[in-house]
Amino acid sequence: MTDDTAAITELLHKYYDALVRCDTALLAEVFHPEAHYFTASDGKLLHLDMPTYFPIVAGRTSPESTGEACSYSIDSIEFAGPVTALARMRSTMMHKHFDDLLSLIRLDGQWRIIAKVFHFDPVADSVP
Repeated sequence: MTDDTAAITELLHKYYDALVRCDTALLAEVFHPEAHYFTASDGKLLHLDMPTYFPIVAGRTSPESTGEACSYSIDSIEFAGPVTALARMRSTMMHKHFDDLLSLIRLDGQWRIIAKVFHFDPVADSVP
């Protein structure tokens, strides 16, 4: 594993932990301040910047606090160049399966998520 792959793997672990804990301080470590968030899983575009996204996360009840079983896997990390990468990650939490495509950039020696594009589906046994 290269140093960059290891650094991105660690960043993705922090990203997952931040979501499970609803920890916006940790999210701020992994997302670039100018990052954007996109999904159309509900049939319409949802686009958020970080100042809008973080309060939403902070207002959630964390899966960790409820004891919800959560999981994640890193499917791939691909490099487009020395400072640009794309990670595909799958997770299950908040009664949903998520498939995240995370665009990353390295600035000042640090990898950060610059764009999150994702799809989600409800977990089958949680649908009423």
